[in-house]
Amino acid sequence: MSAAELNALLVSHSQYLQPFAVSLTQDKESAKDLCQETVYRALTNIDKYQIGTNLKSWLYTIMRNIFINDYRKKKRQPTASGDESLLLYKIDTDATDSAYKKLAKKEIDNLIHLLPPIFRNSFLLYVEGYKYNEIAKILNEPLGTIKSRIHFARKTLQKQIQRN
Repeated sequence: MSAAELNALLVSHSQYLQPFAVSLTQDKESAKDLCQETVYRALTNIDKYQIGTNLKSWLYTIMRNIFINDYRKKKRQPTASGDESLLLYKIDTDATDSAYKKLAKKEIDNLIHLLPPIFRNSFLLYVEGYKYNEIAKILNEPLGTIKSRIHFARKTLQKQIQRN
């Protein structure tokens, strides 16, 4: 089977992806994005498809894996908006007063800067979105050390916030 035939077969099977995507995401727009990402990944990894196996099942597996990975990524990322230091903590969602939010942000920033530098540096990189292994490379420290420093910084900040 040529690459062009395989691509045509892939595109023809993509119509079956939409209902499955909707069942996963429960949202039509997100489902469209998921379908597009699935077809894109399938096309870029077409060399990994074994001819003779079930193409539809292969596509469903790709889609399911994309959905699970995105779900896990979203679960790890904070959902609040605004400054990254505010994302670390749950600020009362009913509080719409911007003055309150500015005060809370300032207090949290002050508490972060009161951390010892050994913990603050790792923690700030983590807040900026770096992964543990990236922080370990940047700071030239073992991965376990970075994880424990970030954990300690987080626990210290939580205690300080509860005191205030």
